[in-house]
Amino acid sequence: MTDFPRVDLKGKEQGLLSDQIRNALADEITAGAFAAGAALDEQDLADRFGASRTPVREALRQLAANGLVKMRPRRGVVVARMTPERIMDMFETCAEIEAMCVRLATYRITPIERSRLMELHDSSRALVAAKDVDGYDAFNTQFHEAIYAATHNGFMAEQAISVRARLKAFRRAQLRHASRVERSREEHDSIMTSIAQGDGEEAARRMRAHMMNAAGAIGAYIAEHASEF
Repeated sequence: MTDFPRVDLKGKEQGLLSDQIRNALADEITAGAFAAGAALDEQDLADRFGASRTPVREALRQLAANGLVKMRPRRGVVVARMTPERIMDMFETCAEIEAMCVRLATYRITPIERSRLMELHDSSRALVAAKDVDGYDAFNTQFHEAIYAATHNGFMAEQAISVRARLKAFRRAQLRHASRVERSREEHDSIMTSIAQGDGEEAARRMRAHMMNAAGAIGAYIAEHASEF
């Protein structure tokens, strides 16, 4: 394993601490800091982050749920194998599901839901200006889940959330590539325009392109960081 510096996260609330550890590890895994099959030792990670094993265990559980690590009975936790082809397949699938959601949402969204979506979109302007990637990542989840809810199709929303969860770390990492946050907001803006015009097909096309642009950004991000490890 790469010899990583100690990270001091003491003083954080327990729930937030596990999220901090999860995000740090997810960023490193997606950037290629850990090879597929590399063992992740709870105690080593606890020492590195200055935490007890409890938040580390929870962080690893969340990473396993997202498919980034595998928890093997009596054999510990290892980094899962995620090839570029597999990641692109996942993004392509997610793009199609997101496109279906926004197309249906365009025709079913209520005035209150549309107003809330516009407020969310407007709130992201400050996050982009501040270059707040973590804040934008949290907003991005809310924005897309608001679209899922506007489909008024519970099963479709469940599937979209499930697929999105599998890509969570990669969708977060792609926001760190170049000016991706700025471009992401611009793409959201074009999607919002299509929704406002009641053009579900165009909204779907733009959402699909938005997701594939994200896929391209994660590919570039991984390539850029591969030489660092």
